[in-house]
Amino acid sequence: MKENNNLIEYLNKKDAMSFKLERIVFEIMFKHIKDRIFVMKAEAGPIFRYIFVNEEAYKCTNIPLNYIGKTMKEVLGKEVYKRLQKEYIKVLHQKKEHVFIEELTRNGSCYYGECVLTPISDENGEVRFIVGITRDITQLIIEQKKLIEREQHYRSIVENNLDAIFAVDLDGSIHDINPAGEKILGCTYGQMKGKKIVHLITGKNAPLFEKLFVICQTTKTSQSLNCLVSQKSSFLPVHIRMIPSVVHQEMRGIYIIMKDMSEKTKSAEKIRFLAFHDQLTGLYNRRALLEELQVEINKAQEAGTQFALLTIDLDRFKYINDNFGHIVGDQILIKVADRLLEFADYRLSVFRQGGDEFNILLIETSKEETSLLAESILSRFTESFCLHAQEYYITPSIGISMFPIDGAGEEALIKNADEALFRVKERGKAHYQFYRSEMNRKEKNVVSLETNLRKAIQRHELTLYYQPQVNLKNKKCDSFEALLRWNSPTLGLISPADFIPLAEETGLIIPIGSWVIETACKQIKNWSKQFRKDIRIAVNISPKQFQQSNFIDMVKSSIEKYSIQPSSLEIEITEGAMQNTLEAIPVLKGLKDLGVVISVDDFGTGYSSLSYIKQFPIDVLKIDQSFVKDVLENDKDAAITTTIIHLGQNLGMEVIAEGVERREQADFLLAANCHKAQGFYFSKPLPSEEINQLFQHQSFRNNIIIEKKGD
Repeated sequence: MKENNNLIEYLNKKDAMSFKLERIVFEIMFKHIKDRIFVMKAEAGPIFRYIFVNEEAYKCTNIPLNYIGKTMKEVLGKEVYKRLQKEYIKVLHQKKEHVFIEELTRNGSCYYGECVLTPISDENGEVRFIVGITRDITQLIIEQKKLIEREQHYRSIVENNLDAIFAVDLDGSIHDINPAGEKILGCTYGQMKGKKIVHLITGKNAPLFEKLFVICQTTKTSQSLNCLVSQKSSFLPVHIRMIPSVVHQEMRGIYIIMKDMSEKTKSAEKIRFLAFHDQLTGLYNRRALLEELQVEINKAQEAGTQFALLTIDLDRFKYINDNFGHIVGDQILIKVADRLLEFADYRLSVFRQGGDEFNILLIETSKEETSLLAESILSRFTESFCLHAQEYYITPSIGISMFPIDGAGEEALIKNADEALFRVKERGKAHYQFYRSEMNRKEKNVVSLETNLRKAIQRHELTLYYQPQVNLKNKKCDSFEALLRWNSPTLGLISPADFIPLAEETGLIIPIGSWVIETACKQIKNWSKQFRKDIRIAVNISPKQFQQSNFIDMVKSSIEKYSIQPSSLEIEITEGAMQNTLEAIPVLKGLKDLGVVISVDDFGTGYSSLSYIKQFPIDVLKIDQSFVKDVLENDKDAAITTTIIHLGQNLGMEVIAEGVERREQADFLLAANCHKAQGFYFSKPLPSEEINQLFQHQSFRNNIIIEKKGD
């Protein structure tokens, strides 16, 4: 690279050794350094003329190839020239190094250069040359701007934060405070600067504050507490959070953030009430129940006492909501809560879980005392609820768990009380049941049970057993009740109480019910043909199956398939299937048009039985075994049973009593003119093969069944 003659003349004045060394330095600086280097000659004017530009400068600027000897004005644009001319003149006048930041645009992008102008003077002190070195500091400037923006951002957060923020030294001295802090304390920054933050804390929490302050320093972790701080004439409840200020792993101070808790304190009781009370009834809610259970568990463990948890569910409450609306339902729930509160005292608390489910917690009690409470609740609910001149009868079902025998924790007690309630619902509602360990079915087997049940029909694992229905006057038998049984090769003999509810829940009851009807029709055909007798078989129908739109067509198809008399098939329904009269009446009339017999199972256990038999075309009433069981010992059961028999006779209906297990029960029913009875006294349910064998006997061929004790 060619040097300017003036520069060579200047260098030639040095001795040879110095000249050689300077040439080496010259080579390194001008060819290899990545900073942009300009060597300008200062002339009168002042004029600054290019005598050298290193390669890096040449690449990064628009200097022409023939720049040597040209002035700054000739090379640069007007605006750039004016700006740089001023900076060079400063060096010329001040005769010392000058630094400035230059903002330039290159290829549409902005970049920054730090320019260092160094004068080179002659022996008279006059500036002859100026060396300019420009270093690209674009990234540095960008980072600095980011830091500034970030600082302004955080400063804005601090300044506009609604919480008081104090910056304190490690000795606890305040050196900064935001406007919210001045407002909360009623003091200015000038009044607070230098004061110890701990002096603001009042009461018993001051020592704790100091302790946490030290912990925050030593562990470099945040700490917090609730306390009171002093204002001008009062005390303010605040929540304090200490945040360590750490720079390069070194503690520099602590930020103290104070949140004004006065409004929260004022509304604390209201919030707690909303958190722990049901909004509709005002009763304690599930959250309160969980906390209370934990407290009582601890107390009972220490004292060695028991307590009871009662879960109460209202029977058929959904019917009220669906038919009268949720407004009426809500009003009834309020009245139910008031009625339950009649039992509340220092040992008894009432809770509402949600919906129509309530809980009662009875502490320091026994199983006997809990039974009395449950009976009292059931008795109290025999009275109707009056609303807008309308009476509503609501019955509760009650499941009970006892601590500690039914669970060591709150969730276990709630779960087991729910399990007991489930069994109450399953067995007729409107009574109470204590939890028993065998109730807790193994849920892991439910999936296996469902899987096997889905395949039971295809695998021919389902079968029907038949229980004879005996004419009490002549002991003849011409009708049976079909009862479903399931014998699984893998799971064994499974109780209907286990798989029927599962079938209802999964919808499998629809295909299973269809199979039962078809199988019963086939059996009627076989027995009628084989023994030349008119045999009637009763089939239980699920409410879900009864509601199917194709139910009548399915029954008709089975009857026609086996060419049997429609009257030889009895469709046995429960009151649950008839709750929606608008849907039930067309179905029952359709069945009557087919010619099948219609019976009502478990008659007398519901509250609407009389209205049902008035509206629906019913042929047979079946007296529930719960009445027959104690008909000899309980005058009420005897009266109810007799009344149902007389009612059926007066309405021209056949009456069948279920669950007859003793001769005396059969004699009572005969004296009351009951038509038929079934139960273990006459025969247990039998498979069709055993019924076939009975038909072989002379007595059975004459339709007479021998009275005997059942198995």
